Amino acid sequence: MPKQIPFIIANEGCERFSFYGMRNILTVFLMTSLLLSIPEELRKGEAKNVFHTFVIGVYFFPLLGGWLADRVFGKYNTILWLSLVYCAGHACLAMFEHSMGGFYTGLFLIALGSGGIKPLVASFIGDQFDQTNRSLAQKVFDAFYWIINFGSFFASLLMPIFLKHFGASVAFGIPGILMFIATFVFWLGRKKYVRVEPVSNDPHAFLVVIRSAILSQGASGTETRPGLWLTLLGFALAITGLFFIPQIGVVAALCSALVLVMGFGGAGAWIQLERVRGIHPDAAIDGVRNVLRLLVLFALITPFWSLFDQKASTWVLQADHMTKPEWFQSSMMQALNPALVMVLIPFNNFVLYPLLARSGVKVTALRRMGTGIAATGLAWIVVGGLQLEIDGGDPITIVWQIIPYALMTFGEVLVSATGLEFAYSQAPISMKGVITSFWYLSVTVGNLWVLLANSSVKGEAVTAYIQSLGLSVTAFQMFFFAGFCLCAAGLFALYARNYRMLDNYRQA
Repeated sequence: MPKQIPFIIANEGCERFSFYGMRNILTVFLMTSLLLSIPEELRKGEAKNVFHTFVIGVYFFPLLGGWLADRVFGKYNTILWLSLVYCAGHACLAMFEHSMGGFYTGLFLIALGSGGIKPLVASFIGDQFDQTNRSLAQKVFDAFYWIINFGSFFASLLMPIFLKHFGASVAFGIPGILMFIATFVFWLGRKKYVRVEPVSNDPHAFLVVIRSAILSQGASGTETRPGLWLTLLGFALAITGLFFIPQIGVVAALCSALVLVMGFGGAGAWIQLERVRGIHPDAAIDGVRNVLRLLVLFALITPFWSLFDQKASTWVLQADHMTKPEWFQSSMMQALNPALVMVLIPFNNFVLYPLLARSGVKVTALRRMGTGIAATGLAWIVVGGLQLEIDGGDPITIVWQIIPYALMTFGEVLVSATGLEFAYSQAPISMKGVITSFWYLSVTVGNLWVLLANSSVKGEAVTAYIQSLGLSVTAFQMFFFAGFCLCAAGLFALYARNYRMLDNYRQA
């Protein structure tokens, strides 16, 4: 086991405490303090929009962090410098609890810092291994994910108490202190790390090959370019979508435009990729094709993230209408998620997976992830049933939320913990940061679906249809997201059957 691993794991534990400490009290703080000037009937929707817009930012900036690390500064320097930006964001939250502009500036800096380092810490762990000890990598990725939830558990449990009894400055200040400690611990290991140097001005980089493929007219120079026309269609649809900013908001419109450009551009490059074989080396072309195949899998995972991240918004707001002890804060229920993760990771590795293996069931990464998506869809069927009881006026205890939390956490362990190592192992050596960034971008797209769903139910026609079903808007959305996720699980299983696994760890 590489001796530098403890520094990275300890850094991640402190950083995750800081992130989840502020994130898990964000919705409650918005509802009870920052957004009090907004009419009460609109406050819940605005709080959800702010929360999911922030999460979109957190999982969008990995694209920037991955590019800076792979092409300019290297992973170590990028992590260290963006961590200082991260610390500044926490300071803004603590200082500007009564200033919307100052508080939102803090959220932006945290999104930039946290998002920028997010893909790099995971891929930096992978860099510490080679093909001689890669069997240890999945164990370390599991430990990495375990420590994430160790930090999240105590943050989820303690920060609502600090917010209630000591105010927002203290509740947001403590996570800032933990982030500074995380940065210091990471710096302490600076002489021990394996550092993969960035490749600047690579003539065969991912985007260079993509551009060459889209613009190529073939060996004769006269062939038609269906890939180019498909890409241009994506740009046209993206620009058209910007006209819907008044209806769906700036962030949702821009993210939708990004998804359209990536989707149509990726499809266009795939069609014409073989045309540039000979212009670019086979390794670069095969690497791009592998990345594009991975992006299809990532796209099918986005519904999972739509459901998972709503536990800190929709589920907290549902818990407000459930019976519970007076001392118990609704947001404290989120501590159950990391607590279950810390139990399920060792249970799966030492009990469930060996048991399935002895029964003749091969537990592959893709099978884990597909099962996890389906389990999350089932969790939302349960939480939708609880909402029907609440809407019917029946008092219902918050204890019932344990069932959907358990189902969704089981799904999270299968999808998220597995996906970190899977994304790293499938990415070409020169594209580790970028592909891990795309993995996290799937979270952005997942939260985009939430914003679009929230916008769609504001229309009179949709509202009238929901009322005709005898459901509340909240219950309807819960069942809609459950169906959305289960459909994605089925498509994921079909696509995964023909996926060819790769081993892209570096040579010893």
